[in-house]
Amino acid sequence: MVVSAGARRILVVDDDPMVATTVQRVLRPEGYEVDVALGGAQAIERAQVNRPDLVVLDLMMPGIDGLEVCRQLRADGDLPILMLTARSGTADRVKGLDSGADDYLVKPFAYAELLARVRALLRRTPPPPTILQFGDLSVEIETGEVRRGHRVISLTAREFALLIHFLRHPRQVLTRDQLLASVWADEDTDDNVVAVYVGYLRDKLESDDEPRLIQTLRGFGYSLREA
Repeated sequence: MVVSAGARRILVVDDDPMVATTVQRVLRPEGYEVDVALGGAQAIERAQVNRPDLVVLDLMMPGIDGLEVCRQLRADGDLPILMLTARSGTADRVKGLDSGADDYLVKPFAYAELLARVRALLRRTPPPPTILQFGDLSVEIETGEVRRGHRVISLTAREFALLIHFLRHPRQVLTRDQLLASVWADEDTDDNVVAVYVGYLRDKLESDDEPRLIQTLRGFGYSLREA
C-alpha cells in the first residue's frame, strides 16, 4: 500500500444546488478538492467511486436522507462526517450524532466556523492511500488506473466502484445485499446485477489467465482473496 498526501477531498451533499455550490466555493480557496452530490443516492455512489476525506452532509433531503447516508457511509469505514441542518433542537443533534456524524453545524452558519470545523475533523484522520493493492492487482484512486501486474485494465464506472469496494474490504465475505447497498444505493436493480458485474470484473481481471481474485462463497457472497 502506497500512501500519498495530496489535497484533501471533501464531498458536499445537499439537495439544494445553491447551498451545495456556496459551500463548495467556500472550501475550494482553502486548497481542498470539493465534489458535490445533489442527494443521498448520488452521495453514496460518489463516495464509493472517489472516496473523500470528509463529508459535509445535509440532514433533510428527499429520498435517502442525511441520517441514512451517514449510516451507510459509516458502515463502509471510518469517514469523518460534518452534518448540516436547519434544525437546532437537541433531539435532532442527538439523532445526527447517533447515526455516526462526528460534528453538527446548524444553518445558517458563519463560513469561518464551517472552515474551522472542517480543519478540526481533518486533523483527526491521515490522508487515505492513493493506491489500493491486493496481490498483483493495483488501483490508482486519483487517476482511476487499474493494473494487474504490468497490464492496464479499462473498467466502466460501475465496475470500478465495485472493485474499489472489494479492495477496501479484502478477505471479507460481502453479501449480495451489502454490495447492492454500497455500490448501487437505492437504485431499482435486477436481483442478479451483482453476479453480472462480478462476472464482468472477472473477465477483465483474468483475461490473461491470471489466478482468480474475486471468489464466490456459495450461500454467503463474494470475497477478494487468493484461491
